[in-house]
Amino acid sequence: MTSEKVRSEILDTGNPKIKSARIIVEASPSTIFAILSNPKRHRDIDGSATVTANVSGPEALVLGSKFGMKMRLGITYWITNTVVEYKKDELIAWRHLGRWRWRYELTALGNGSTQVTESFDGTYAPAVAQAWLNFRKAYPWTQLAVAKTLVRLKTVAESEGQ
Repeated sequence: MTSEKVRSEILDTGNPKIKSARIIVEASPSTIFAILSNPKRHRDIDGSATVTANVSGPEALVLGSKFGMKMRLGITYWITNTVVEYKKDELIAWRHLGRWRWRYELTALGNGSTQVTESFDGTYAPAVAQAWLNFRKAYPWTQLAVAKTLVRLKTVAESEGQ
């Protein structure tokens, strides 16, 4: 018996500043949203391997919530995020000082499964942040991180939804 590697589908958004992927998760939107809206769970699903710890924030995020993360990308640093889009069990997005966003959209498929689309959206970033993203070659790297995060989210959510 062979086991097929789980992959998310990388999407062509038509915008070079938005990197997205989607995956089908065999779990309810509420199960998945509970994971996404709990900043203490972000390290469990982080496909970029940069989140090292949650350092502050509520158990459940809502619009306007702030939460801090300890990160490592070459150097260790701390970042504060703010939830800027929110619709319970359907949509959550946050951003930090650089203004780029991480957005998760959940669509119930009616059969106990959910389509999850994650996007890294750099369109909100000011010119100085855009220069930083381009200098770091962040967009191609982030595309892979988004895809990997969704695979990790699927694994975590499906193990909890059973």
